[in-house]
Amino acid sequence: MTDIDRTALDRALDGLAHRFAGPGGVAGVVKDGKVIARRAWGYADLTARRPMAAVTRLPICSISKQFTCGALLASVTDPAKLDARVAGFMPKFTGTLPTVRQLCDNQSGLRDYWALSVLHGAEATQTFAREDALPLIARMKTGHFPPGSAYSYNNGNFRLVSELIEAETGRALPDLYAEHIFAPAGMTTAELTPDTRHPADGVVGYEGNDATGFFPADNGIFWIGDAGISASLDDMLAYESWIDATREDEHSLYRRLSVPPTYAEGTPASYGFGLSHETVAGVRVTGHGGALRGFRAQRFHAADQRLSVVVIFNHEASAHTAAASLLQAALGYQEPEGQRADGWAGQWLDPESGLLLRVTEDAKGLSLRFATGPDRLLVGEDGVARGAGVTLRRDGDVLLMARGSDNLHVRALPLAVVEAADGTDLAGSFHADELGADLLIEARDGGVYAGFDGLLGKGPMERVHPVGRDVWVLTTRRSMDAPAPGDWTLQAHRDAAGKVSGLTLGCWLARGIDYRRV
Repeated sequence: MTDIDRTALDRALDGLAHRFAGPGGVAGVVKDGKVIARRAWGYADLTARRPMAAVTRLPICSISKQFTCGALLASVTDPAKLDARVAGFMPKFTGTLPTVRQLCDNQSGLRDYWALSVLHGAEATQTFAREDALPLIARMKTGHFPPGSAYSYNNGNFRLVSELIEAETGRALPDLYAEHIFAPAGMTTAELTPDTRHPADGVVGYEGNDATGFFPADNGIFWIGDAGISASLDDMLAYESWIDATREDEHSLYRRLSVPPTYAEGTPASYGFGLSHETVAGVRVTGHGGALRGFRAQRFHAADQRLSVVVIFNHEASAHTAAASLLQAALGYQEPEGQRADGWAGQWLDPESGLLLRVTEDAKGLSLRFATGPDRLLVGEDGVARGAGVTLRRDGDVLLMARGSDNLHVRALPLAVVEAADGTDLAGSFHADELGADLLIEARDGGVYAGFDGLLGKGPMERVHPVGRDVWVLTTRRSMDAPAPGDWTLQAHRDAAGKVSGLTLGCWLARGIDYRRV
């Protein structure tokens, strides 16, 4: 049995409200199947002065994905039974369709449907009804890599899985959740609440931060399969206790969900059946995070240590960092000390994905911006920068990036920084055949802005700024899902006369989308 430092853990728990300042939150710890600590602080609704409590139900967002996969394994048993049904949801798709297991492992190669909602003209607070999802998915013609060859997070994978389960079983997903997980685990108040305009228990999520202030988030999406479950801290701690109680049964649901995933060629993967496999506080964990505008959630389960932590905020501080800090305190783990590493700062372009890589230096190491969030790296004596699941090496002026957990190897070319550029030749209307959607770019008096029009309407104009020759960044800071796509890399393509004839747009969640000038 692994001993834990209860004094340090209690200190870390009591410090969460200060370290991760916001309206409210809950956190709890399970050790050897027993709840050993729980905290609930702040308010579920600041205006109504309704206190946060361990029984307050909060959206667990994408943590729901493992429950969807659990319902799949419990009700269908073998995901391959549903493979033939996938084609019915993607009538225009021209490449190899993913298997249902590849959907569950985020190896489908399909672009994320919430990222695509931005390109289809969605505004952050508009209503996205249940019937809006499948037409958007049905428009997909290609993926951004062959199924089974790499990892890319895609909420739409799990939306498809939920539809496949209901079509196969003839039963509603919430009933399957209740029968196969909620009831056996003792999650007495957990339920599927797919309409984010009406959160359980009237809880309010807050955008903003301690510097700018907090304001209620206005969400309007309907989600099922990829998210949508609301659960209290007590529900989630009951789930963690159930996982521990069934740990010796190789046929138990969590044992089946947490089997180590692999890619098609057998390389170990870092994500399977709605669970992330990572190392936190020096130990192997399975878990997942969750986000909706105004909410953040994270759970970790360290099977070898029989230790689980859960953190949920009704604001947008990092629940992942908070949950990791609880594991570190409990296990007495100290993060390696970083130090400044000079000569790494710069930007590069990955010619295969079309995405920008940017490295900055600070007193504790490096920050890499490439995927959905920044990666922290420390430079070793061998000159290699290492972070969680990522390494950077320099080959002359070329940057070599290996993301082992994503099965991705990048040879990125240096891109000279441009701080100002004339956007007038970029201006105009463009059409993406892949999406059946349009992009309008306007340039006036040095400012460049872009707006998307498509299946979901006419989206807001977003700022576009130059970063290199014919390379621009388009920023999306708020969208229907959270976190938003952030920075899109926009590459301009010129014809023989030097005129901009087309564009390629992409972010980590949705890469390589070509637009032609209309």
